[in-house]
Amino acid sequence: MATAIHDPKRRALGKGLESLLPQRPATPPPAPTPIHIEPTGKPLEIPLDHIERNPFQTRTRFDEAQLIELAQSIAASGVVQPIVVRTLSVGVYQLITGERRWLASRKAGKATIPAIVRQVSDEQAMEMTIVENLQRADLNPMEQARAYQRLSTDFKMTQEQMATRTGKERASVANFLRLLRLPEGVQHKVEAGDLSFGHARTLLALDSPEAITAAAQKVLALSFSVRQTESYVQGLINPEAKQKKADKPEDVIDPNVKEAQDRLQRTLGLKVRIEDKKGKGRVIIEYSGLEDFDHILTALGED
Repeated sequence: MATAIHDPKRRALGKGLESLLPQRPATPPPAPTPIHIEPTGKPLEIPLDHIERNPFQTRTRFDEAQLIELAQSIAASGVVQPIVVRTLSVGVYQLITGERRWLASRKAGKATIPAIVRQVSDEQAMEMTIVENLQRADLNPMEQARAYQRLSTDFKMTQEQMATRTGKERASVANFLRLLRLPEGVQHKVEAGDLSFGHARTLLALDSPEAITAAAQKVLALSFSVRQTESYVQGLINPEAKQKKADKPEDVIDPNVKEAQDRLQRTLGLKVRIEDKKGKGRVIIEYSGLEDFDHILTALGED
C-alpha cells in the first residue's frame, strides 16, 4: 500500500494567496464610548440609566398614585419640563431638580429624558435642590422645616435670606423652623398628614414635650379642628381663666378685637390677649422661653 508523502512545498502551494500575503491581526470590536454631553444650557436627551439620584433631596415622600398618573402622562405626551443635572464623570450625571419626572419616566419605560446640564459644585447643587423644593406647594410641613434648617446650618443663611431666596415671608420661615421643636412622634404625625400645620403651630404654645405629646394624642383622638385645638391648648395654659369662664358669663368682646386676637395667636403660636376699651388698650403676648421671645421679635421684623 502506497504511503502518502507529506511534502511541505505542496502544502504551501495549497494555501494559495494566503501564504504569500502577510497575515493581519483580527481587529477587535470598538469599545463602547461613554456618552458625554457638554453643558449648553439647552435641553438634551440623556439616557435615564446614566443619571444618579440626588443625595441632597429633602423630599422624603412621593405619592405613588400621583407618580403613576405622571408616568401615564409622560408615556402619552413626553416630559414637558426638562430636569436639571450636573456632570459627575464622563457619561455619568446626577440629578439636581426633577426627581419626580425622572422616577415617572422610568415607570413609563422611557429610555431618555430631556435634561439641562449644569456645571455646579456640591454646595450649589444642594442649595438649588432645597430652594427648588421649597418653591413647590406639595412638600409636607416637616419636609419644609428640615429644608429651611439645612439652608441655615449648611449655608449659614439668615431667615431673611431664606425668605428672599424662596419667595416666602420671613414669619413663615420662622414658623416652619419652630416645628422642629415638636417631639419626634408628633413630627411623624405632621409628616403623615394626621396633624396639619395649624395644629402643630398651636401645640407649640405648650411648654414641654410631654404636654405637647399628650395634647396631640387628644387632638387626634377627638378629631379636633384647628380652632378647637386652640381653645383646648389655651385651657391647658390658663386653667384658671377656663374655670372663671365656666363660672360667670364672659364679658362681651368686640368681634373685630376677637378676630385680631385669634389671628395673632394663630400667627405666633403663642397665647395672646387684647384688652380693649373704646379703642385703647394693650396687647399681651405670653412666652415660655427665649426661643419664643426670639420668635416674637422675628415676627415684629427685628433681627
